[in-house]
Amino acid sequence: MSEHHDPRTEPVERTGEEVRSNWVQRRQDKIYNEISANRRGEYKVPTWVLAVLLGLFVAGWVALVVFK
Repeated sequence: MSEHHDPRTEPVERTGEEVRSNWVQRRQDKIYNEISANRRGEYKVPTWVLAVLLGLFVAGWVALVVFK
């Protein structure tokens, strides 16, 4: 498929700094939106499940080190 290009409009040139600042802004917006959703209770995995998984992982690692 070919894209239609309007010859009256020229592509906008962006500097590296503008690209980086846009990326940073998009990243900040994404993080802000995710935190807001979590505060509203829209998270996918409850915190206690993540805490249990972390505890099991650490306990398994310690057991591996101690009993090896």
